[in-house]
Amino acid sequence: MGHAVDQVHSLDGVEAPLSVNARELHSPCRLLSRYRSAAGSRVLEAAGILAGVACLLTIVTLREGGAGNGALVTGQALVALYDRIFLLSQSLMPAVNDLLLGYLLYKSRLVPRVLPVLAFIGAPLLLVSDAAVLFGVVERVSALPAIATLPVALFEFSLGVYLTVKGFRPSPITAGMV
Repeated sequence: MGHAVDQVHSLDGVEAPLSVNARELHSPCRLLSRYRSAAGSRVLEAAGILAGVACLLTIVTLREGGAGNGALVTGQALVALYDRIFLLSQSLMPAVNDLLLGYLLYKSRLVPRVLPVLAFIGAPLLLVSDAAVLFGVVERVSALPAIATLPVALFEFSLGVYLTVKGFRPSPITAGMV
């Protein structure tokens, strides 16, 4: 399927007469090719979360195994690794994901424009907050990161509620997909 999407997507600049089917497929394939970036970003976020959980489970295993003082340095290293993985996978990646998803929703007009705009406002705030935490300007658990997270959380919660209650708006991009 991916190869077919790339083939149809490569027809972007071609003005030669094409069959009706190719032109009808063009818009959904463009939407799918844009969605692959958002889906890949979500997979990367999930992999980071899984790596963080593995760090925590390793610490639990060390403690339950009675590793003692010899494992203290290993445990501290795993906690530090978890802190960095948490920052990347559960704070930075949601900002990237929301920018990609917000762009797709804004361009396709499948939801009211105010929802993607929340993502466009919240993602840069979260990125600045993450940079401040990464470089030690603020602590991970402080007011700035908590406040910077609010617009992104509002976007994701509002999007979930809107899609549950109303669903996607009808769109010419998705009309041929049903």
